[in-house]
Amino acid sequence: MKKGIYILAILSILFVLAACGKSTDEKIETNQPAQAPAESLQLLENEKAGKYLADPKGRALYYFKKDEAGKSNCSGDCLANWPAFTQEDFAVPEGFDKKDFATITREDNGVKQVTYKGFPLYYFAKDTQKGDVSGQGVKDVWFVVNSETEFK
Repeated sequence: MKKGIYILAILSILFVLAACGKSTDEKIETNQPAQAPAESLQLLENEKAGKYLADPKGRALYYFKKDEAGKSNCSGDCLANWPAFTQEDFAVPEGFDKKDFATITREDNGVKQVTYKGFPLYYFAKDTQKGDVSGQGVKDVWFVVNSETEFK
């Protein structure tokens, strides 16, 4: 009879420990906030353009040589071919400083456009898939952005 009580006690202890372990796991899962990390810009590389900044989907980002710091000089048909980059929340790849990114409010349509070192960023409408950089060097005024980009 003592043997039966001893086995019953051990089984009870194991049951309690198993229940406690499961309860602890559930607490850990429910106490963690559900925060999605910001999508990150990417640094991609192309034989023609070298390293370049791309959005989270891999679409190249460009700057317009005729822009001024804090002001876009691309509107109308230009903006149709070179849509503004407007994503609000993103992380930056290694080699870039998040402080170099800000936004301006476009004068023509009131949309907030992302800037890098004060200069507005754009897509090229003819870039249709990840890795396309067909806008690089267009009319010698459109260029991809990288960490060494100097605006003049």
